[in-house]
Amino acid sequence: MKSLICLLAGAATALAVDIHAADEKPLASQKEKASYGVGINVGKSFKSDLIELDVDAFYRGFKDALAGVKPAVTEAELEQAMTALRADVSKKSEERTSSNKKAGEEFLAKNKTAKNVVAGENGLQYIVLKEGTGASPKATDTVKVHYQGTLLDGTEFDSSIKRNEPATFPVNQVIKGWTEVLQKMKVGSKWKVFIPSDLAYGDQGQPPVIPPASVLIFEIELLGIEKS
Repeated sequence: MKSLICLLAGAATALAVDIHAADEKPLASQKEKASYGVGINVGKSFKSDLIELDVDAFYRGFKDALAGVKPAVTEAELEQAMTALRADVSKKSEERTSSNKKAGEEFLAKNKTAKNVVAGENGLQYIVLKEGTGASPKATDTVKVHYQGTLLDGTEFDSSIKRNEPATFPVNQVIKGWTEVLQKMKVGSKWKVFIPSDLAYGDQGQPPVIPPASVLIFEIELLGIEKS
């Protein structure tokens, strides 16, 4: 709930636009576009955090705060309502995490029996799509890779290929699953990797892109080991 409070506080100082009016005209000025961008980010965060609001009441409270008018409800009523909202969000978050964890465990249990899948004791799984002939990096090396990352439902959350720009980073400064698998690969290899949530972003996820307790699927091509 801290994120909700921080977002509202930040938005209240940055936004001074009638949102209903913004729907009725083009966003021409930089201020309008920036204001709209803040609204988009707040909305995405609320959606990611499973916060359900009455939009009209939200607009009213937001505009009242900007105008400095007396709130429409008492402080006691507001605190009671916010306490109930925090409890609701917490419950939904726990349910989502539990559901994602179960789905991930079921997927990995089935996937490890699939053709060409190599499964480790810690749950990490991979398929060798192309075997390279170069050296394997050490944890202290810096590598250059192309990759595509997806969730179990096929949603793509990141892709260096779409950016047309390989990623370069130290092997020991990424998620545990990447650190482990990169040291098994040889330069020139391309693998499909299935990373359990505890070797990725765990129960926290990486909002708003990666939900809590998510198994991540990557296609990774190891292009090279960078010279120091």
